[in-house]
Amino acid sequence: MSGPAEPPSLPPGGRPFVIGLAGGTCSGKTTIASAVVEQAGPERVALIAHDAYYRHRPDLTWEERTRVNYDHPDSLETELLLAHLAALADGQPIAQPAYDFTRHLRRDETTPVFPRPVILLEGILVLADAELRRAMDLKVFVDADPDIRALRRVSRDIRERGRSLESVVSQYRATVRPMHLRFVEPSRRCTDLIIPRGGDNRMAQEALLAIVREATARPRPARPAPAAEERG
Repeated sequence: MSGPAEPPSLPPGGRPFVIGLAGGTCSGKTTIASAVVEQAGPERVALIAHDAYYRHRPDLTWEERTRVNYDHPDSLETELLLAHLAALADGQPIAQPAYDFTRHLRRDETTPVFPRPVILLEGILVLADAELRRAMDLKVFVDADPDIRALRRVSRDIRERGRSLESVVSQYRATVRPMHLRFVEPSRRCTDLIIPRGGDNRMAQEALLAIVREATARPRPARPAPAAEERG
């Protein structure tokens, strides 16, 4: 982890307010997350992207890595993310991985993330994992029409990830849509707040921002240990 040391902003004995922001591919999650951080301030909100935690598989050839199902929860090192969330809650900075989607490998460099009163965890599968859900104080699902999401996905992967149209469409049919139906869409039932129309819904964004500002206004006590039935 590089960069100057920065003192944690959590008050003594406090803990962060953790928000999980899920939804289908290209539904507007990143747009909403970025707007919240910009308006609330990076000194108050730490943004963590779940897709930075794709597993590093240098043991696989390039062809083998292209055949990995990156829309399945097993493709993500969620156990490392959970450890990082615990460290931030203890007031410790973390080194968030950086993933290279053009090579399907992690980069050598990492991104420093410092403790903040609010942690915003964004990704298509953040609500599909029970342990991650237990770490959250607020669970949000960003919704958008499937055809809009598909078009955005094609545009993004060609422009930002160097993909061909054929490969994007093939992946969408083989894994993106089936895994959305299997994991992402069912996670909607676990949410506290649904934002329809994705990044175009300004009123819902303002409501989420108000929650964030309220959460940063006063320290939160340590989280009590979960009940036995919750741990099971």
